[in-house]
Amino acid sequence: MFDYLNNIYNAILYRDVMARYAIRNTSFLDNLVFYLADNTGSLVSAKKISDFLKSQRVKISPNIVLDYLSHLVSAFFIAKVHRSDVHRKKIFEIGEKYYFEDLGLRHSITGFRMADIGKIVENLVYHHLRTAGYHVTVGILGDKEIDFVGEKGGEKVYVQAAYLIADESVREREFGNLLAVDDNYRKIVVSMDTVTGGTFKGVEHLSLREFLRMRIL
Repeated sequence: MFDYLNNIYNAILYRDVMARYAIRNTSFLDNLVFYLADNTGSLVSAKKISDFLKSQRVKISPNIVLDYLSHLVSAFFIAKVHRSDVHRKKIFEIGEKYYFEDLGLRHSITGFRMADIGKIVENLVYHHLRTAGYHVTVGILGDKEIDFVGEKGGEKVYVQAAYLIADESVREREFGNLLAVDDNYRKIVVSMDTVTGGTFKGVEHLSLREFLRMRIL
C-alpha cells in the first residue's frame, strides 16, 4: 500500500508541481512537504518556515516559501485554511493552517504515528465539512481559537476536534471555546471517545464516527 501511495506522491510532486512550475530546488520542496505533514493543523507562516530553515542553515526567503505553498495548493496536494474573526468576519492574512487532501499521502511521508492522531482527526473533520458544502475557516475569538467555522447558505456551524476528552482541562478547553461564542448556531465537539452523545450547555458531543456518518450537518 505504501509503495502505491509513494508512487502517487512522486507523480504529484514531480509532474504536477516540479515540472509544471520548473522547480529546481527539489530538496527544499521535499522538506517543505515533510514540515507540513509534521505540522498538520498547526498555524503556519512563510516567515516561520523560513526562520526554521535558517536554523538548519538553509536560506530560503519567505516569498519563495509562499510560492511553493501556492504550487502545492494548486496541485490539490494540500488545502489552505485562513483564520477569521468570529464576529467581525475579518480574514487574517498572516498565519494559516494546512491540511492534506489525502491522509494516505500524508502517512506515506511521515508514516502513521499514534502521537499524530489528534492531527488526523482534525484533518478528517475539516474534509467532512468541505464535503458537506461548507466554506471553512479557523475561528478567532479574542485569545481563543475555534478549530473550524463552517458557513453555508447563511448558516454556520462551529466545530472543535480532539482525540479524547481525557480530563476536565481538555473538556474546559474544547467546550469552553465554543461556549464563548454568543450566538445560536450549531456547536459541536468531535472526538474519538467511545461514549459521547447528549449536550453540555447546548454544545453537542459526537464521536468521530457519528460525525462522519452525517451527510448533512
